[in-house]
Amino acid sequence: MGGFGQELMEIKLTTQMPARSDDGRPDTDPAKALTDMILAVLDEHSAQDTITIDIKGKSSVADMMIVTCGRSNRHVSALAGYVVAAMKENDHAPLGVEGQIGNDWVLVDGGDIIIHIFRPEVRAFYNLEKIWSVPLPDAVQQAGESTYAPE
Repeated sequence: MGGFGQELMEIKLTTQMPARSDDGRPDTDPAKALTDMILAVLDEHSAQDTITIDIKGKSSVADMMIVTCGRSNRHVSALAGYVVAAMKENDHAPLGVEGQIGNDWVLVDGGDIIIHIFRPEVRAFYNLEKIWSVPLPDAVQQAGESTYAPE
């Protein structure tokens, strides 16, 4: 790789800000740092009604779940692509990505973090938040009042 790759690596390491806990100290929880990075990517690319659900201790599959919406199938696909690219850039390649054919609901398996990206009416139909006792955002609830039926 040579000197250029090493310089790039050094720049990357020195420009990343560590995640901070509530008391301002650097956060050592890698799932929290990855969650913060993913939330920033989703926000930057106009994801809607994004929530995080702490499932640590409630599930053996992951520690955190992120649920969000895209405005259309194309937006859902793009958001998934941005999340996957950002994870790879931060040396945390996803374990898997499901649902990219229809793009109604794309799941990105980040290991400690599961990311669900829905179209609003699909999110309202499946209502994952109910499983974890988290209220469905109002905008998503209204979208679910349309007549969506899975294929």
